[in-house]
Amino acid sequence: MSTLLARTGRHKQRYDQDRLRLVSGCIPYRLEKNVETESCSMENKILVLMITTPNRDDLVFPKGGWEDDETVHEAAYREALEEAGVKGLLDENPIGVWEFRSKSRQASGSQEGGCRGYMFALEVTEELESWPEQDKYERKWLYAEEAFKFCRYDWMRDALKRFLKALTKDGTQQEARETTTMMAELPSIPVSDIGTGTGRQTLSPPGCSGKSSGVQNLEESCNKCIVQG
Repeated sequence: MSTLLARTGRHKQRYDQDRLRLVSGCIPYRLEKNVETESCSMENKILVLMITTPNRDDLVFPKGGWEDDETVHEAAYREALEEAGVKGLLDENPIGVWEFRSKSRQASGSQEGGCRGYMFALEVTEELESWPEQDKYERKWLYAEEAFKFCRYDWMRDALKRFLKALTKDGTQQEARETTTMMAELPSIPVSDIGTGTGRQTLSPPGCSGKSSGVQNLEESCNKCIVQG
């Protein structure tokens, strides 16, 4: 059985016309079901998966560079597999698009200047016992309200808020409605609503071939936020 290896280097990295590095990632989640409640009804609870990084107390969602031999969906799925060791059903439409203006890159005179990140929802169906980058990242399942406290950047909290709002619109999760209401008073990045389709993809592991999808179609279906990260 061959060992799955993480991709390294940036020789296949995509950049947009503004020299922003294109990034793809996801919010992995699952629904925990509690049969016994005060109302004797089934209650689903949202758990989201975040990962630790060395020498930091806060957490992030799996994400990484979108490369020129894969679609944006394949990149998001690959990063979830490499960094968090999970597989699942990836929503076809992104939660949103954010630009990360990296102060460290600007200070160093980098031509890249930052990243443009596409984030998707991934319903986890399988957790691997070992994965390519488990020596770098430890995965942690958190209830949605806990996850807000550990998000490293404002854009992550905004993505999580939008993710919960999408589930609420689908009518799949009462807790999403309650958590969204709870977070409404917190400062957020102003964005307009985007459509979130019901289509999902079960993708192949890293190394799968496929035609590269362009940025333009995604830009037409998403609104982006520009934030400091």
